[in-house]
Amino acid sequence: MRMRFARPGQFAVLFAFGAAAAAALAAGEAPPVAAAAPAPLATYTVGGDGAQGERLFDGLVEAVRSATLVAQTAGRVAEVLRDADDPVKSGEVILRLAGIEQRARLAQAEQALAEASARATDARAEYTRMASVYEQKLVAKSAFDRAVADRDAAEARLSAARAGVAAAREEAGYTELRAPYAGVVTRRFVEPGEAVQPGQPLAEVVAPEALRVSIEVPQSVAEALRKGPRATVHAGTQRITGERVTVFPAASSGSNTVRVRVDLPRQTAGLYPGMFAKVGFGLAGPAGLSVPAASIVRRSELSAVYVVDAANQPRLRQVRLGRQQGNDYEVLAGLSAGERVALDPVRALERLQAAKRNP
Repeated sequence: MRMRFARPGQFAVLFAFGAAAAAALAAGEAPPVAAAAPAPLATYTVGGDGAQGERLFDGLVEAVRSATLVAQTAGRVAEVLRDADDPVKSGEVILRLAGIEQRARLAQAEQALAEASARATDARAEYTRMASVYEQKLVAKSAFDRAVADRDAAEARLSAARAGVAAAREEAGYTELRAPYAGVVTRRFVEPGEAVQPGQPLAEVVAPEALRVSIEVPQSVAEALRKGPRATVHAGTQRITGERVTVFPAASSGSNTVRVRVDLPRQTAGLYPGMFAKVGFGLAGPAGLSVPAASIVRRSELSAVYVVDAANQPRLRQVRLGRQQGNDYEVLAGLSAGERVALDPVRALERLQAAKRNP
């Protein structure tokens, strides 16, 4: 193996640099800086998502009264009278089916009713004549019994015909899809000329004046919510106080969470069914903590963050995370309010490795 030696010129340069540094020290000047100090890490100060004692949960705005209207008879869509975003009154027709078969069955049932009515009238008259003659002992009892049976059978057929007319009229009424209450049509699922079958969704109607927010909370929080804490709905810049909190009596077997509903004041502006909102509950204890999703380091099933101390040195610390709230994650354990976490875990790791190499 060949060994390389410095040339005489290189020794002269090194000697000159060392002499300059010694002269600078003797004169009280700082020696030349070999490398700049590392820039401070960008950090996030851990704090609550809401006011002190408030925990936030993601929720979905929904209408208290919402109905998906389905076809109750088969037919072809003949006319669409109301579309999405159209207001409707209670009982107003939204769309009509052709209903040719339904009207034909209704006419048939009405003719059967007329026939049954005529036969019942004849049977009553025959019974009246037979009863008068039987009282005079001019006919046998068997003939009188036959008249009674004919009368009763005619009355039964008349009742069945009336029921048939009522059923046919009800089925014919199914060809008109009516709004169950005053509200707004939010969706329409069919087009004119489309054939539909019973059970097929046709339109959706909601009453937007009464809204609520539905959320899922951990079972550990559900018991505290049953004591009736204050609920505040956060929607953009709005802060709306809930009127009533309903906690479901059972937990979901799949997620072990409990559903909670928060009723909003009537005619709440700026909220519509299907929108996301945050619900804050005034619970005893410290405020909920959260960290940005970008600051989280995941290793298999473990989650951690780099906590930056007063000397601007990062230290990796395991944390237990809760629900995701937008771009943040709720911190259930591992951090305290006021601590700083590095927003760039890659730079924090490089800083930590550099500190270990140069203690």
